[in-house]
Amino acid sequence: MANPRESELSYPLGDALPAAGEALDVLPGVRWVRMGLPFALDHINLWLLRDEIDGRAGWSIVDCGIHNEATQAQWQQVFDRHLDGLPVLRVIVTHFHPDHMGLADWLTTRWQCRLWISATDYQLAKVASSSTVGMGGEAAAAFFGSHGLTDPESIEKIRGRASYYPSMVPAIPTAFRRLMDGMVLRIGDHDWRCLVGYGHAPEHISLFSERLGVMIAGDMVLPRISTNVSVVDVEPEADPLTLYLDSLERLLPLPADTLVLPAHGKPFRGLHARIDQLQEHHRERLAEVLEACTAKPCHAAELLPMMFRRKLDLHQTTFAMGEAVAHLNRLWLGGQLRRQLDDDGIYRFTA
Repeated sequence: MANPRESELSYPLGDALPAAGEALDVLPGVRWVRMGLPFALDHINLWLLRDEIDGRAGWSIVDCGIHNEATQAQWQQVFDRHLDGLPVLRVIVTHFHPDHMGLADWLTTRWQCRLWISATDYQLAKVASSSTVGMGGEAAAAFFGSHGLTDPESIEKIRGRASYYPSMVPAIPTAFRRLMDGMVLRIGDHDWRCLVGYGHAPEHISLFSERLGVMIAGDMVLPRISTNVSVVDVEPEADPLTLYLDSLERLLPLPADTLVLPAHGKPFRGLHARIDQLQEHHRERLAEVLEACTAKPCHAAELLPMMFRRKLDLHQTTFAMGEAVAHLNRLWLGGQLRRQLDDDGIYRFTA
């Protein structure tokens, strides 16, 4: 859903966007790269940070893009034109999702450097690259079916997506450096503090430089769309929405004028306003879900038209289902809803 209060944010770079295979200077030593994605959300922002490790000058990359020939070709163009003749010294990945992790193995092999990521997301990426997590295969089909998505065509397509993650992340680096909440990385001339976030991914790491007044936010705070917060088949009773909202609260001590570099959308200022907008958005969705389940027992699939007022393709439907279950689970685990498994094998929730 587009942000109806977007006018409360400001975009210091205006409408400027880096072209494919190009880089745009955001600040001295901070460059913005943008790669395509084959989804309705059609791009990801990646970042180059001027760096020096063990006396060797170069760059750190933050996030990678998915593994395909087009993204590799665009990276090669960036290497040729925008590294000032210097090498890549490390690859930092905010979390395990394929648009962020996809080319990590290719990049670290290409530059003989190390992957830096949280341990939880590294291990989950290892598992997912040889199977799948949440978005496809038999387990995902059964999970979505238990929450009311019973359309045979959709279920069959979900079963057929068992290679969803491995197709975009075919390999994971065999070694990594662990990022943890509160850790401070010296990147070039600046310290960057690791900020953990939960709910969108198991252990998402954003980076904040107090001196620069910049946060590389990954997917934790996006300017135009709300971050996807989903329950998936491997943890069906999870409460990621509570984890996510609590994580947003922990970002409020950052300065209000922080320049946010998001994974999708344009760099913006207005962090506190955006957090308030996201909190309001989820309060409204939770109130709607509670009202619907007060009127009659509901399963997740029948809540989709109310929660997502636009036509969804299958890829979007899987995310929407995960998000609907996340809102139901928060209310259920918080004691505001009851959950019952009916004779048809579908979970329904009632106030």
